[in-house]
Amino acid sequence: MEPGLGDKRARWIYNILPSFLLLVLLIGVWQLIVTVTGIKSFLLPSPSLVATTLADMKWQWGRQILTTLVEVLGGFLLADFVGILVGVLIMWSPLMHRSVVPFLVFLNSLPKIALAPLFIIWLGYGVLPNIFIAFISAFFPVAINTATGIGETEPDMINLAKVWEVPRWKVFLKIEIPNALPYIFSGIKIAATMAVIGAIVGEFVASTEGLAAVIMNAQAVLVTEAIFASLVWISILGLGLYGLVALVQRLVMPWADIKQ
Repeated sequence: MEPGLGDKRARWIYNILPSFLLLVLLIGVWQLIVTVTGIKSFLLPSPSLVATTLADMKWQWGRQILTTLVEVLGGFLLADFVGILVGVLIMWSPLMHRSVVPFLVFLNSLPKIALAPLFIIWLGYGVLPNIFIAFISAFFPVAINTATGIGETEPDMINLAKVWEVPRWKVFLKIEIPNALPYIFSGIKIAATMAVIGAIVGEFVASTEGLAAVIMNAQAVLVTEAIFASLVWISILGLGLYGLVALVQRLVMPWADIKQ
């Protein structure tokens, strides 16, 4: 029997409530420390001051958030498309697997911040190099998880398809890809957070707009509450993108939600 709407809502509250209560507790302790110690705001602003700064249009939050969001989504979507494609190819061909996987490991071992200057030299300043930095940061988990998921297909299912002389492409579409979906979505969830990190790294290297640019400008004038506010917006972007992926996963794989 499928769980009703009330059961799903209760389960959602049960899963979210501990994290929410912990967040409230941490904010309360933070506010208490600032109030009791009287610490200067440039060292540690109060949560109430950070909340006020979040709505302060002096920092042009709308434009800065939009810039970072474009970079994150561009890198994230590109990483998903290319990562799934590469993951499929390296499992389709043993030669591709032997030649591409070591290269992917080598590429992933490189510090992304060290690659940022190269993208700026090749692509110039602005949004485009940050999209590619986000792409490089998010690509690896999608590709590896896709390949792993395809490789974990039950051999008995493959052998049965061979007995019935099912075409290779149909085995791939009907058996291997559905089997790999949990792995693919796991990789995409990781990519959601990595894309945010990559975009912020790119903005730190060279950018005049975006949430990282706000952090650098605020640092120069010791407006620490603006730094905290930028970190809050960055976290919201990451959580929102992760939540969107989780929602898509539930739509594509409704049976996975029932099992949880």
